[in-house]
Parts: sequence; structure tokens; C-alpha cells
Amino acid sequence: MITENSTPKTQARAFSFFAFSGNIGIFLGPLIGGALSKPAEQYPALFGWSTLLKEYPYVLPCIVCGGLAAVAAVINLIWLKETRSLQKDHHAIVINPPSMREVLSAPGVIPVLCIFEYALLLGVAFTAVCPVFFYTPVELGGFGWQPAQISLYIAGAGISQAIWLLLVFPPLTNRIGTGTLLRICAWVWPWGFVAFPLMNVLLRHGQWIAFWSILPIIVIPSAGVSMAFTGVQLALNDISPNPLALGTLNGIALSLQSAVRAAAPAAYTTIYAIGVKRSILWGQLGFVVLTITAFGFIVLLKWLPEKAEGRPRKKADEERNGAAH
Repeated sequence: MITENSTPKTQARAFSFFAFSGNIGIFLGPLIGGALSKPAEQYPALFGWSTLLKEYPYVLPCIVCGGLAAVAAVINLIWLKETRSLQKDHHAIVINPPSMREVLSAPGVIPVLCIFEYALLLGVAFTAVCPVFFYTPVELGGFGWQPAQISLYIAGAGISQAIWLLLVFPPLTNRIGTGTLLRICAWVWPWGFVAFPLMNVLLRHGQWIAFWSILPIIVIPSAGVSMAFTGVQLALNDISPNPLALGTLNGIALSLQSAVRAAAPAAYTTIYAIGVKRSILWGQLGFVVLTITAFGFIVLLKWLPEKAEGRPRKKADEERNGAAH
């Protein structure tokens, strides 16, 4: 719907708002859930009298969550612009959306779907391994952080990602194109993965000042790879054989995405746990596998179709003006 409510010139900005709001939701959601859970214990003066909240300590965040969904439904009902209106002209030619087989057989669709899912694989795998790595004791290869420190890191990374997506992604995409942006992110990814085991080396040698000085320098640029998730969505939109195929194409992509989300966290955390338990590569087997996986994304982008490259706006405008003349 965002694609159909935007133009090729504005879709980068539109999707940056979409990704930004998602990151804000991911940041605020756990805070709201934590603040409202067990309210009779946390706020006895306000809720200590409630038998319901004592018996069901997590019902309040669930009620608020359901209320937010209800508000969203009402907002959509009143203000959401429908992207496909009924055809009033009964003599008009009705064009049916292409079938799933037709969409998948369209040129370039399969490579872009693979790129789309591979980017998600990297994000989901790192998100699963990251908290476990942070909690792992220093002598076993991790950071030895407490849950509060892990939460602060995740919050800081979420804010950094939101800033990259809102302020950097739209102008950068318009300037260099989607394909170039994806390749930059692809090269940053493996070095970001390598950086975390190297930071453990500093902790093993008691270099706490160096650790806390270097960590922000690693976190902020690494958060920029989140632009790849929005970039692959733009590539998916661009490779669609026609506007009527967008729903089917995104449906296929999201179905495959669910499979990745189901399998990747278990697989990569298991690999990391085996590496720590058996002290394989000083407990860093998980990050070695993540790094190898990240280099695979660089190779896969060699098959990014030209149609999904998302040419820089200036070049595209020049070509359109030349065609007009």
C-alpha cells in the first residue's frame, strides 16, 4: 500500500518513515510492556486494590496492546486511502492480477526474492545471537553484561537505526541508487560481525577504557546496515512485473520471511552455544559462521537485476528528459 500511495521519486522517503516507525515501535513496545506488567506490585498505591491485576499480572499490558490495535483499526477505517477503487465503467477492460506462477517466472523476480530473504536472514541471525553473546562471560568469549546493559545497548542500536533510516537513507538512495546502497551495506556487515569478537579480546586483557571508547564507533556505523532491509524492499517493488503483481509478490516474500524467522534464530544460537561450550575458536564459532554468511550476501548481490538497481534520481531524470526531447 505504501508503494501504491507513493511515486518512484517519493517511495524511498515513504519507506524510510515506515522503517523508522517500526524501529520506534520496537523501542517503545518493550518499555511499555515492562512498565505496565505486574502493576499491583510496581504501583501498589494505584493498583494494589485490584484483585484482577494481582491474579493476572500481565493483563494490563495486553489490554493496552489490544487498545492500540483498536485505535489503529479506527484510524485506518476513517483516514486510510484505498489503493484500488471499484471500476464504475462497466465497459472497461478488466485486467486480472497475474498468478503466483506468472509472478515467479517474471525476469529477475527469483534473484531479488533470494536477496530479500538473505538480508532478513542476516538481521534475524544477528538479533538472536547478540543478546546471548552479550550475556556470555568474558572468559567464554562474550561481554559478560547484565540484562540492564543489554537492554540499553538494544535501545541505543534501535535509535541509531531509526536515525539512519529517517535522515540518511532517503537522500543517499536518491543519490547513489538502491543497488549501490545494498553493496555498501553488504561490505559493512561482515566487518561489523568481526568487530564483536575483537572487542572481547580487549575485555580479556582488562582494557575497559579502550572497550567503552571504541564500542560507540562500532555500534553507530553498524546500525547503518539496517538501511539494507528497506533497500531490499524497494528492489522487490521495482522488480514487480506490473503493479497488479505487488500483492502476490509481497505475499510470497513475507511467507518465505516467516520460514526464515522460524529457522534462523534456533540454528545460529545453537551454533553459537556449541562454540562456547566446546571453546571452538575461543568461543567465537557463532560469529565466524555469521561472518561467512555475510560474505555470501556480497556474492548474491552480483545477481541483482538492473531493473532493481534503483538508479540515482539525477541520472533517471536526465534519461527521462532525453527521451522527452
